[in-house]
Amino acid sequence: MDNPRTIFLGTVLIMLAALCFGSVPFLARSLIDGGMRPVDVAFWRFALPGLIFFPFVWRARAHLGPIVWALSAGLALGLGWIGYATALRTLPVATVGVLYMTYPLFTALLGWVWFGYRPTLQAWAAAGLVLLAAVISASTGPITTGDIPAMLIALTAPLGFSYGIAVLTMKLDALGVFARMASIQLGTLMGLAPLLVLSGSLATLLPVSANGWWLVLGVAIVAAFVPQLVYTIWAPRIGATRTAIAGSIELPTMFVVGWVAFSEPLGLGQWIAAALILTAILLSQARQTTE
Repeated sequence: MDNPRTIFLGTVLIMLAALCFGSVPFLARSLIDGGMRPVDVAFWRFALPGLIFFPFVWRARAHLGPIVWALSAGLALGLGWIGYATALRTLPVATVGVLYMTYPLFTALLGWVWFGYRPTLQAWAAAGLVLLAAVISASTGPITTGDIPAMLIALTAPLGFSYGIAVLTMKLDALGVFARMASIQLGTLMGLAPLLVLSGSLATLLPVSANGWWLVLGVAIVAAFVPQLVYTIWAPRIGATRTAIAGSIELPTMFVVGWVAFSEPLGLGQWIAAALILTAILLSQARQTTE
């Protein structure tokens, strides 16, 4: 494990990356409202790194095992993103954020059950605080029976993201930074390409206005390329659980986005949730010995 200064720096950078991820609801909903489908938005979000850095994957082709792991992580992330964007069509941003923020708990469970490491008591407690924050923040109105299918679809996002974090931190050491990043994004494209073809006309793939192209650049660079690069470099250095907890700062960011961009109410529950998440991040910085 790296020294405390490195862990602190990595945590701060992951938090900043999560703030970028937190802009996704605004960019995604704006593009969808402009006529794009969720799968179209997902394509633009993940295409850039995979295509630009493909030569690094080719150079690392001798490490087939890690590349396959990375491709599987990308596939899970892509399917989860489609579920996330689809849920945003009918559910409030805060509700989708609540469901998404179950991923720190999924990350701890997945690492324990599948990848064979035991999260510490601090890690479980921090993940539990994030989950509690998500539940407390769910003050956007009663859940109806008609919301349940969209909520189940939204859960594909935390499942996919937690799997991606676990693979990134535990299975890709043999790959360089850009090879890791490009392999994951190529896996996402492999999952999205058939959906793009089977979902009908590709006419909605291209923005219809200059503002649409700016939104595409935003979702590709600000909400994808930059934060993904930070995660790729720093997540393996601070560990899966710390990465997941630090990334939970994305939830308060979603609250602000929903409030500013979509006039969704921001009440006491959201402020309590934000405080709990900050507590969880501080708790995750306590000395840990089993990661």
